[in-house]
Amino acid sequence: MYKKIIFAILLLAGTMVYGQAGQFFDAPFGGGIGYVPAWYLPNIDPINVQLNKIGMTKLSESGFYSSGIAGYLYVGFVKNLRIGGMGYGGSVSSSQTIDNVNSEVVYSLGGGGVTLEYTLPFIKDLGISVGAVIGAGNLELDIYKNSGNFTWEETWGEFLNPDTATGSFNRKLKNSYWMFTPTINLDYPIYRFVSLRLGVGYQITFADDWTADNDQNVSGIPSDLNGNSFFIQSGIFIGFFSF
Repeated sequence: MYKKIIFAILLLAGTMVYGQAGQFFDAPFGGGIGYVPAWYLPNIDPINVQLNKIGMTKLSESGFYSSGIAGYLYVGFVKNLRIGGMGYGGSVSSSQTIDNVNSEVVYSLGGGGVTLEYTLPFIKDLGISVGAVIGAGNLELDIYKNSGNFTWEETWGEFLNPDTATGSFNRKLKNSYWMFTPTINLDYPIYRFVSLRLGVGYQITFADDWTADNDQNVSGIPSDLNGNSFFIQSGIFIGFFSF
């Protein structure tokens, strides 16, 4: 879905930007698509409490790297307003092998949506924009414990008769949510067709439900374990830019 949004943005940009350049020269215009790496800092304390209880290394509390794609264009009929789309994903994990038993916990965060931003008109030669991302995302927690040795027959044998299981364990917990993410971005064109970005934001999630494995409801999840997160974003965009 996000790829289609970004493709539509670029297609529309090709027909609007050059045709409206003279008409809206007193306001930013243009658009582009780019790679947007970021650093997310969600609350993972509830997970680390459990990892500490079982003697596993905690997940990094300093955040984790994510990568994504974003695109936007200035809509000529509203000066300084740009509309676009973005998507991202990243993860952090903890793994340990004790007595030939592999244990691993993977925390993943991802999502995407529509971006609405207003570029401050009193700043020239670069774009400082305030806005928001409106969309949806997922927080996933994958928990594994196994010997690392699997066979086709044993897999189906364990499925038919769990009592014969060899000690392998796997559980996927998933939190799906809607999100509203206020952002501030600075875009600096180093060339008419290349722009660099630096920004910050805070992802606010709501209407979130937890499920396990094949979408079965989960109860008792700590209330502070969610997709809310502060992040720092950078990026490089290719397109046409005039601030």
